[in-house]
Amino acid sequence: MTQALLDGTDCVLFDAYGTLFDVHAAVQRHAAAIGTDAPHLSEVWRNKQLEYSWIRALSGRYRSFWSLTEEALDYALALHPNVDPALREPLLDAYRDLDAYPEVPDVLRALRARGIRTGVFSNGNAAMLERAVASAGLGPHLDALLSVETAQTFKTAPAAYADAVERAGAARERVLFCSSNRWDIAGAAAFGLRCAWINRRGLPDEYADLAPAAVLGSLDGLLA
Repeated sequence: MTQALLDGTDCVLFDAYGTLFDVHAAVQRHAAAIGTDAPHLSEVWRNKQLEYSWIRALSGRYRSFWSLTEEALDYALALHPNVDPALREPLLDAYRDLDAYPEVPDVLRALRARGIRTGVFSNGNAAMLERAVASAGLGPHLDALLSVETAQTFKTAPAAYADAVERAGAARERVLFCSSNRWDIAGAAAFGLRCAWINRRGLPDEYADLAPAAVLGSLDGLLA
């Protein structure tokens, strides 16, 4: 099934946060200082970051994803008053340099060896993506860094996907989009992209009418 997924594919675009980069790595680096609230704080931070992006897209009031990331952390810290607020800046610094999942470099390298172009397509603004990619050493394996910043809206707005496909320089039907976020897969499928859901956490499916072409446990599945 995976080989069929790559047949006719000129370009694979990857969501960044949660797909290439572990969004919980920032809190994990400071888990000892945070204490027992660390897992919940990390979940709240991520959930609010996404919620804020959806509200901004729906209301037509774009702000940079980094601003939303800061605001989401402020909310998460306010919800956990036992966590030292002085950890705010160290946590933000850690988020700028998130860990890539272990398989990512080899998968990107292998796709390009097959003549398939690779790119990031993310809610993250350009400065965020450039730093994250450089920090993880992924730059040599990527042909494009595509931010919704140019569309001035967030996924799942159709305009965000349309802008990314245009800038990727490939026909829509020859692009494969990979994301660990099921809502993102739903948005991309609604736009007409072939999609692979990278279901790292083994979550139940949803959005049955907006199904991916494949469900994989990790990006390694693209090469199986």
